[in-house]
Amino acid sequence: MAANRLRTRADIAVTLINPRAEFVERIPLHQLVAGNDDAVADYDQLLGAGIALIVDAAVRIDTDRRVVELLYGAPLSYDFVIYAVGSTAEPPASIPGAREFAYPVAELEHARRLRVVVADLPPGAAITVVGAGLTGIETASELAENGYRVTLVCGGQLGPYLSTRGRRSVAKVLRKLGVHILEAPAVTKVTADAVVLSDGSEHPTSVTIWTAGFAVPALAAASGLRTDDVGRLLTDETLTSIDDDRVLAAGDSASPSGVPLRMSCQMAGPLGMTAAETVLSRVAGTTPAVIDQASFGACVSLGRRSGIVQFAHKDDRAIDLSSTGRLVAPIKEAVCRSTLWSLRREARRPGSAFWFKGGRRPAAAVPDAPEQEAPNLPLCGRSAGCGPDISNLAAHVEP
Repeated sequence: MAANRLRTRADIAVTLINPRAEFVERIPLHQLVAGNDDAVADYDQLLGAGIALIVDAAVRIDTDRRVVELLYGAPLSYDFVIYAVGSTAEPPASIPGAREFAYPVAELEHARRLRVVVADLPPGAAITVVGAGLTGIETASELAENGYRVTLVCGGQLGPYLSTRGRRSVAKVLRKLGVHILEAPAVTKVTADAVVLSDGSEHPTSVTIWTAGFAVPALAAASGLRTDDVGRLLTDETLTSIDDDRVLAAGDSASPSGVPLRMSCQMAGPLGMTAAETVLSRVAGTTPAVIDQASFGACVSLGRRSGIVQFAHKDDRAIDLSSTGRLVAPIKEAVCRSTLWSLRREARRPGSAFWFKGGRRPAAAVPDAPEQEAPNLPLCGRSAGCGPDISNLAAHVEP
């Protein structure tokens, strides 16, 4: 989205650097695991004319020399970098056996590997899903609908983002699908054929799937840029790094004022547009706007035949209003399709994509960004940057 948005100026050339030659649509990765989607799209349909695609991984942003160092290719110079390396998930090393025996699902390679394992299971095999956030709920319901005996280990609460009413509705649908919900216990150990819980019980399983929590790549920290506790790049409210005014962040890897938005495609797209608009303002020598976007809540699939829409305040606090049932399933599918449709539209008509605004932001919790200067014209531009593990984007403008 950021790359396409930058094309509103003809004198900016944009390069997208990504470690894969295909765009990963993360929303349906749980469907890939169940064999119901391939979760990829062709960049030819998503990127605007003139945007160069380099299949490589960024390993360091050298802010002194203003180059992005790549894993395989020659370093690329830049005027601006948009750091949009996204998020990933790995089972924690602190849980014995988790990294050896549990399967994450946050990346394409994770989902493809898990798909092979699930496809080899006999009908009715036992599957344990660890983590009851939105990803865990969607994964558990998808697999249960496909006939597997699914146990969902919440580790505290089912659907922490959901309202009380929404949580009850989701639990009801999951139980109808046959999902065994273990709300309070947490996983303390994973073996090849079981999970051990904090209450001392041991649950046999053919496959353990780990969906508890997201992490971000370490590219920002490796580049000497300050990050929050999770590793997101610290920025001001214009998405500009507090360490370097030529580096901006968007999406899951951005931490504006040390108070990041929820990791989701709903937030990532507008943040990509906002980061691009900040670059365009710097180039034009005008004052960039601060973050201004609103949430509507969350739309969650519960298998192919049901779902839930959880409504929220504009600042993304869930309200006690939700809708569940068969009518929500096509709404969820429309939401998934609209993400790619929006990218394609922006590729054809830069500046045409829009987002909902009005969500309140907290006061800044990190130091101000450095003094800003507009680069000298004439200009062209390129974008770059990614971690070696996931689909991501960064942008830079080069004289």
